[in-house]
Amino acid sequence: MKAPRIARLPLSTARLVLRPSGHEDAGQALAILSDWQVSRMLRMANFPPEKEEVSAWFTWHKHEWAEGAAYRFTILLEGRMIGLADIDNIVGGEGVLGYWLERTAWGHGYASGLARSCVSRSRRSACRKSGQPMRSTPLRPRACCKKLGFLPTAVVRHFSYSRREDIIQQRYELTG
Repeated sequence: MKAPRIARLPLSTARLVLRPSGHEDAGQALAILSDWQVSRMLRMANFPPEKEEVSAWFTWHKHEWAEGAAYRFTILLEGRMIGLADIDNIVGGEGVLGYWLERTAWGHGYASGLARSCVSRSRRSACRKSGQPMRSTPLRPRACCKKLGFLPTAVVRHFSYSRREDIIQQRYELTG
């Protein structure tokens, strides 16, 4: 089943703007991902991040969107990038919800709002699954998933590029 395309338009929450990401965001993303406390939470991020790799990835975002393979949003607070939210690995009408925020944005309640906006926009087309690391992860991401109607489904082992070791990840699936 091929997922319908969604419009490449911004989203907003009460405090944040989420706009489709692109190559212009790579520099700030590199700065955020250079913080070990951020990158260690991400399975696919290398640490330390490489400028060329981050730049190439952000340039590719527009193509992923056009193909319906991933929808990525730059998270803006008062016009400044503080992170990224996405629905990626879209196959057969299902995708994975994820996000990362700079450390100064942690603990301010942004995650629930941005995740709710992403789910709302993509629910018609892509977002059916989510995964969050189980170990060495604050409880808030798991609580955010549950608040949005995700239920735990499986525990899986994945290699973390930033940690250079296997991590255990709790999988969630969106219900209803």
